[in-house]
Amino acid sequence: MIELTKDGGVWIATINRPDKANSLTADMLEQLCVIAEDAREARVLILTGIGKVFSAGADLDAAKAGLATSPLWERLSGALARLDALTICAANGTVAGGAMGMFLACDLRVAVPGAKFFYPVMKLGFLPQPSDPNRLAGLVGPSRARMILMAGQKIPADEALAWGLIDRIVDGNVIEAAQELAADTAGASKEHATAIKRLIG
Repeated sequence: MIELTKDGGVWIATINRPDKANSLTADMLEQLCVIAEDAREARVLILTGIGKVFSAGADLDAAKAGLATSPLWERLSGALARLDALTICAANGTVAGGAMGMFLACDLRVAVPGAKFFYPVMKLGFLPQPSDPNRLAGLVGPSRARMILMAGQKIPADEALAWGLIDRIVDGNVIEAAQELAADTAGASKEHATAIKRLIG
């Protein structure tokens, strides 16, 4: 249910479980971790989904069995954050729960107009993944991070853009938009792309 395509230096990982809002099982999460760890040879890694939801986070049955607190989430976001490739989340729809971790760890985030962003850890009684609060606050500031994590607010795409949570709203094919953003990096040498990313920090 995780599909990977490679076109030169551009890798696209697609979550394909639209009948379950692209919720993730342990096996799917493990596949995403391996892709992110193996993408050292890529220049660009794009994450996206099929259907109207990017991902609702953990599959409900898997969450009850312990996936909600699995170290796999942090392993995935950490692998994305460390990757020298340009990472782009092409959110084809709403991003919720544990899926916020990979979304926040990407370098760029684009989304369709109807997307919403929320992380209901307060209501569900879980802690967020360890790295997520700092990444979230780094993008939107501490008060707005509290709006999401403590007040449980669902942030629509236009507000997310104004906050800096996403970088662009795409009224069209979000994957094509991500590929356009990736074009310069994809056309550069791996060494040159890596050097520029490391200069940014």
